[in-house]
Amino acid sequence: MEICKRPQKPQPPPAPPSPPKPPKKPVSFSLHGESWEDEYNWMSQLNDKVAMRHMDVYMEQEEKYTEAVMSDTERLQSKLQSEIASRLAAELATPPLRWGPWLYYRRVEEGKQYTVLCRRLAKLNEEFISNKSPSSGFDFTSGKKIEQKLLDYNQEAERFGGYAYEELSEVSPDHRYLAYTMYDKDNDYFKLSVRDLNFGSLCSKPQADRVSNIAWAKDGQALLYVVTDNKKRPFRIYCSMIGSNEEDVLILEEPQENVHLSVRHTKDFQYLTVNVFSTQSSKVYLINAADPLSGLTLVWECEPNTHCIVEHHQGYLYLFTDAAMQGQPVDHHYLLRSPVTSSCIPRNWENVFANDQLLTIEDVDFCHSHLLLIVKDRQKYGLYSVSLPLSNDKVGGHLQEFNLQKLPFPDHVSQIFPGPNYDFNSSTMRFTITSPVMPDAVVDYDLLSGQWTIVQQQNLLYERTRVLYGSASSTSNSRIPNNLSENSAADESTWNDLSEYYACDEYEVPSYDGALIPLTILYSRHRKTNGENPGLLHGHGAYGEVLDKRWRNEMKSLLDRGWVIAYADVRGGGGGGRKWYHDGRRTKKLNSVKDYICCAKFLIEREVVQEAKLAGCGYSAGGFLVASAINYCPDLFRAAVLKVPFLDPTHTLLLPILPLTPDDYEEFGYPGDIEDFRSIRECSPYDNIRKDALYPAILVTSSFNTRFGVWEAAKWVARVREYSIYDPSRPVILNLTTDIVEENRYLQSKEAAMETAFLIKMVDS
Repeated sequence: MEICKRPQKPQPPPAPPSPPKPPKKPVSFSLHGESWEDEYNWMSQLNDKVAMRHMDVYMEQEEKYTEAVMSDTERLQSKLQSEIASRLAAELATPPLRWGPWLYYRRVEEGKQYTVLCRRLAKLNEEFISNKSPSSGFDFTSGKKIEQKLLDYNQEAERFGGYAYEELSEVSPDHRYLAYTMYDKDNDYFKLSVRDLNFGSLCSKPQADRVSNIAWAKDGQALLYVVTDNKKRPFRIYCSMIGSNEEDVLILEEPQENVHLSVRHTKDFQYLTVNVFSTQSSKVYLINAADPLSGLTLVWECEPNTHCIVEHHQGYLYLFTDAAMQGQPVDHHYLLRSPVTSSCIPRNWENVFANDQLLTIEDVDFCHSHLLLIVKDRQKYGLYSVSLPLSNDKVGGHLQEFNLQKLPFPDHVSQIFPGPNYDFNSSTMRFTITSPVMPDAVVDYDLLSGQWTIVQQQNLLYERTRVLYGSASSTSNSRIPNNLSENSAADESTWNDLSEYYACDEYEVPSYDGALIPLTILYSRHRKTNGENPGLLHGHGAYGEVLDKRWRNEMKSLLDRGWVIAYADVRGGGGGGRKWYHDGRRTKKLNSVKDYICCAKFLIEREVVQEAKLAGCGYSAGGFLVASAINYCPDLFRAAVLKVPFLDPTHTLLLPILPLTPDDYEEFGYPGDIEDFRSIRECSPYDNIRKDALYPAILVTSSFNTRFGVWEAAKWVARVREYSIYDPSRPVILNLTTDIVEENRYLQSKEAAMETAFLIKMVDS
């Protein structure tokens, strides 16, 4: 007998979770005649045990709230994480780097989290025989073990509490020792160790804490290292004689708080250079590497906040700098040279190349036979080589007058990174090129023959990575004399280019004052519809750093779902010259924010992105940029992702809790300067939250290992919720991590999946 049941009424959707409400304990501040209150200042009082207990409770509430908001995206996050993880380049080993008789490389052992640093003699193994399983390190032809393990970072993790993060790593020029620094998470500094590669054991000295720089001298018998003070200011340089029982010798100490030190060796290991930076000047000293205790010789001095790198080649010092020339500021870097034996005080320097307004030198590298130049010609990158030594009659001439060799590139190259190129005597140099529509390509360039070889590049079309261990086919590039305007293009089949599937458009967007802001737009050729696509706008605009526009595998999940990915190269960033950087810092910081807003409006007005479907994204100082733009135009964005953002410059710069650098003050301003202070207050994301305004949905990520404290994110989130109009469909959530995500691929894919799911839910659902 069938029993009829009444149809049940559909259950109403569950009520949206309520955001946490931390306690408010107002504290008053005043400076330069201005007074203000900070009701969440208690979150930054690290020495107040009661406040920290409240902070722990509040962080737990934030974690639960984030989980509740994102609970309906669990299946989506799982799918996205699988997509992203499947695209992570599964290199079994880095491409081998030849230095002298050795091939150096890092590889992954099955089931291990961290890599192993290895080497093998090139003469015994011209090609990697164990292509599919480099971990075997065994030559089946000769029946001999051909690999030497130098450092197992999984064992280092055991030394440092289950965590291995290396900042510096330098093999001595005689290939006998390895000096490296590992992060001590418990003490928050980097610890120096030296390992004897012949025996695999740690040397008894030097073993120093708080090390920020290292450089070999005396053919590997001496190591110079820089130590920081408790505020992480590099202030002392020591010299340690390897194998000696004597105390390390203090070479230089700078007690003044505004002075920072760094040390490096020249490519040929004949000299050491010491850079001394302060708010008054920039200086470079020279040390004879054969006798590192012989003293320092001043070779260059100029105004503060300049880039100064000194190299040596066959009796000449070469200086790559952007210092003022004859008292006049310059917009780009240039190259000078001076004989090492010069006795003039001050030393005489001559221009290697005549100034060219259209062709700018972005970076240089040296080997025994050539000078390598990374240049920009009307916003297009190029790579040129010049034979060394230079003819005296050509020095000071235009770059076009030299016998140049040019490497052809695919379209839309966004950056070129030289190195690592340790072998000064090799004519083959390695560099990495990046592009929005192409996975990073590691290329070896033979400067004598003009041949170039892609030694590593991921091929997403086949979900594999091309790694060529010396057996790759090379592409010959003929000499291109005296012609920089020729637009040679590499054979497209050579590069793993994705431009057949993803389009890259470049625009110049007028800002509020007429400045033209480069805007790069990336989208799927098969999913683009005018005025209907959601979009994500990236920005940074700080420290003179070039905005990272390289292809990122996690973005493919958005692109394939019809999203437009855009990059705004706002003022304050790099790539546009020194003036471009200075026009977006300190009292001109607001230019960066307005540039970003103009680019956002351009995307909507040109129907590149649907009006109600634009999101913003910024990392660190880029989070400052996006948060400030939201304060000015909250209705312009539907969502935003702020990754470890800098959100409270007023209190961080005025009363720093974590150590700051001179670069931070030069970027955002000195609170003691009234004009800087007013600019800080005007741009501060925390101090300019709009009351009774509808804010976009915002995901703020932070970490207990970030240089900007967790409390900055927590304070900003709490105040946005308090001031803005509450809308449960536009939540403001905080996601905290305890680990450094960059060192863990699983965490990378997990974090990327959450951020992507958040954007899809808030913008495109």
